[in-house]
Amino acid sequence: MNYIILDLEWNQSSTGEEEVCKVLPFEIIEIGAIKLNSSREKVDEFNELIKPQVYHEMHNFTKKLIHLQMEQLENGKPFVEVMESFRNWWGEDYIFCTWGPLDLVELQRNIRYYDLKPIGSGPFKFLDVQKLFSIACEDRKSRKTLEYAIDFLNIEKDIPFHRALADAHYTAKVLELLDEKVLGNYSFDVFHIPASKKEEIRTIFDTGYQETYAKYISRGFDDKIKAMNDRNIVSTRCYICNKSIRKKIKWFSPNSKHYYCVSYCDKHGYMKSKIRLRKAENGMIYVVKTEKFISEDGVKSIEDKQERAKIHRREKRIARNQNHRSLN
Repeated sequence: MNYIILDLEWNQSSTGEEEVCKVLPFEIIEIGAIKLNSSREKVDEFNELIKPQVYHEMHNFTKKLIHLQMEQLENGKPFVEVMESFRNWWGEDYIFCTWGPLDLVELQRNIRYYDLKPIGSGPFKFLDVQKLFSIACEDRKSRKTLEYAIDFLNIEKDIPFHRALADAHYTAKVLELLDEKVLGNYSFDVFHIPASKKEEIRTIFDTGYQETYAKYISRGFDDKIKAMNDRNIVSTRCYICNKSIRKKIKWFSPNSKHYYCVSYCDKHGYMKSKIRLRKAENGMIYVVKTEKFISEDGVKSIEDKQERAKIHRREKRIARNQNHRSLN
């Protein structure tokens, strides 16, 4: 299997008023990629400038960041032609690697805009090197810049940042230095969510680099209410012994997008479940549920979060009632 380390540069509207901004907020103007073999050794590279078809004026921020002029891009190739070459270059047996998840999102938006063959029909695995660096070298939660990682790992800065091939080069350098075990913490691109219950994602991460945890990515629902009424979503099963377990703290939401609960397995202890509601590109709502076992201190932290949520809702209700009385 080859590792395809991808980086993109893109341009955007200078006004944000065009109708096309809703479907193509960012137009790709450069693709850079490094190919590593299964031993994480560099075997090839890909780099193309893309001739703009949508935004013909360079946004000031883009111009300052990547130091490209529109005149240079006019000598590039159309996106459709570049994508055909890029697909042929990355081959069949591969996994994408990016610094953060946004490049794959924008690549697929551009693919959709030109009505090209999608990368995949549903979620697919990729390596978020930014996340992997945090797991291996930082606190697992923070997301640092690529240049920070390069300095942290004492990698030579031999070419300027903020061009597609250069940033792909540096991302590859980081990936080359990470412990093999951390690569098991792959991510899922969900530009195309599961189309049916059968295609939903259920996986368990156990790499030795962090606590074992389970992840579930649901199919789409018309709205939040339908999602949270689905039995598969709100049920809790021990992901180790696969038995249904009783909730000690029932589902509650401290905000409109996250839900928490705590269940108890007689064999493995307390399990925290977290639901994140997300909106897919097709407008539907889908769920990402993560589950992991926690200590009694972790249970206390969830109880405190639940109590703060209750206080917040009570304060909002009182304020709403007071406002209603003042209007009358």
